[in-house]
Amino acid sequence: MVWRKPNSELEMKNLTPSVKHRGGSQMVSGCMSAVGVGSLHFIDGIMDKYMYLDILKQNLKQSAEKMGILPHYKLYQDNDPNHNVQICRLWALYHCPQVIRAPAQSPDLNPIENIWDHLNNRIRKFKISSKNELREKLMSEWDKIEGNV
Repeated sequence: MVWRKPNSELEMKNLTPSVKHRGGSQMVSGCMSAVGVGSLHFIDGIMDKYMYLDILKQNLKQSAEKMGILPHYKLYQDNDPNHNVQICRLWALYHCPQVIRAPAQSPDLNPIENIWDHLNNRIRKFKISSKNELREKLMSEWDKIEGNV
């Protein structure tokens, strides 16, 4: 039995986030190279051009350094509308040695789609009951991915 003050049952401190019927999800952003994966970034909210630009600023060079490919990396991205807005194109022009564009959501042309599928298959093996647990498993499984996947 749980005791609470009247009308306090829906306060955030009294709620536990959970995933029902394996229906929970978490949007992520990440990168890869032939040697492995870079940093995984959790996205809360709606992805827009400003959020995408922040992800590039915070993670791109850090990930290239983690993978040992700095300064000769190439930014390979699909034609998602957030990738093609002027502010993001200009940032990439001045901060990336080379930018390669590919069709959106085409697994045969966009290798990261295969990584997402691989990660999804690994995550589905676990019984995950909360968003925090999902994030922990995503991070641990992401860090296990090697360049030969």
